[in-house]
This record gives sequence, C-alpha cells and structure tokens, in this order.
Amino acid sequence: MLLDEDFSTMPSDKRPRRGLSDADDEDEDYRRRRDRNNEAVKKSRFKSKQRTQETFTRVNKLKAENQMLEEKVKTLTKDLQFLKDLFLEYASNSQSSKFAGLDLEKLLEDVEDDKKDSKNSK
Repeated sequence: MLLDEDFSTMPSDKRPRRGLSDADDEDEDYRRRRDRNNEAVKKSRFKSKQRTQETFTRVNKLKAENQMLEEKVKTLTKDLQFLKDLFLEYASNSQSSKFAGLDLEKLLEDVEDDKKDSKNSK
C-alpha cells in the first residue's frame, strides 16, 4: 500500500492528480459559459444584421414612395395650372354677371400665397 509520502518521490507525471475533479468542473463551467456567450454573440449579430436589412428595405420602400408622391405633386400642379388658366379664359370671355366685380387675378394670387404659406409652415 502506497502512502502520500511515497507519491512525493514519484515524478510529477506519474503522481495521482488530486483536485482534478475541481479543475475539470472549473473547465466545464468555463466551457459552458464560453459556449453560452458564443451563442449569445451569434444571436446578437444575427439580430443586428436583420435590423439593418429591415432598415435598408424600409428606406428603399420610402424612397420609392417619395418619388411617386413627388411625381403626383408635379402632375397635380400642372392640372391645377391648367384649370386656373381655363377658369380665367372662361371668366374673361363670359358676359355673365357672376364674375362682375371680382378681381380674378387677385383671387388666384391669394390662393398661391396661401399655398406658399402652408409649405413654409411645414
């Protein structure tokens, strides 16, 4: 039967390892923590990439919508100008008393001023 004193004379690689289970437990805990951390990092990076992609998609969608709305504004502005011109032509050629005493040019200027004021307040 060997005693502890006998182990002290043995080479270190031949001695039975005391506390090996403690070191193994610590290594296992460390490994478990590292694995959990690695998974958390993967999850975080994936979510970040997903948010970035969603933002990119939304920006492109909003740019397209903005361009479409700008085209609509141009079209409606042209239509409005056409209708104003048509109205002025009709009013100037009309012998009707409906427009008697109205300064049509002044009325249209007031509408333009109101439109400019509403744009500036935004």
